[in-house]
Amino acid sequence: MALRAIVFDFDGVIANSEPLHFRGYRDVLAEEGVALTEQDYYAQYLGFDDVGAFEAIGRRHGAAWSREQIRDLVSRKAVRLEELEGDVSVLFPGAADAIRRACDAMPIAIASGARGDEIRRVLMREGLSHCFTAIVAAEDTPVSKPAPDPYLRAIALLAPALGDRLEAAHCVAIEDSHWGLESARGAGLRTVAVTNTYAADLLTADLTISSLHDMDLDLLDRLCST
Repeated sequence: MALRAIVFDFDGVIANSEPLHFRGYRDVLAEEGVALTEQDYYAQYLGFDDVGAFEAIGRRHGAAWSREQIRDLVSRKAVRLEELEGDVSVLFPGAADAIRRACDAMPIAIASGARGDEIRRVLMREGLSHCFTAIVAAEDTPVSKPAPDPYLRAIALLAPALGDRLEAAHCVAIEDSHWGLESARGAGLRTVAVTNTYAADLLTADLTISSLHDMDLDLLDRLCST
């Protein structure tokens, strides 16, 4: 196979957590007197990590938050997100099966702007932790998407599982935002856009699918063969 590894985004691809993230941001920002609409969240801030989102929101609303204040906002939002998750599954339909099919075929990883504890909490609850060779979260790289750093880090962590040097061109990134697609392309991966939550601006992907349920490993292999 030309395809040697798959790197998944998390929020909006595996987990239907973007609505929960929006509510977390909205509730914390409301305490600061800042109103965040759902439309603005999806149009302006989807794909950012928490620090980047709060920084961008602060600039837009003229809130000169310090680094310490940003850290506090991030911590409060993390607590709120865990409350919102409760004990219910947040996975998209078909996501668990797709992940298991992929990990049976090759090493897979996550490259996400979400916090590591948030990702691992969901994977552990769903019994999927063992499927991933590597998880790259917001705190694992100096800069997040749309910079290529998260995907470059994921490739570096996947390479030992394959026993040799891993070329990014033989890996596929599965994303749901144009920020994520830009990050993956910058790192040299082939790209698949999933239109679970955000269909706009995804035409630059090599392939578009409606959900992980439609993920075809043979088709992904052909992407890496061209």
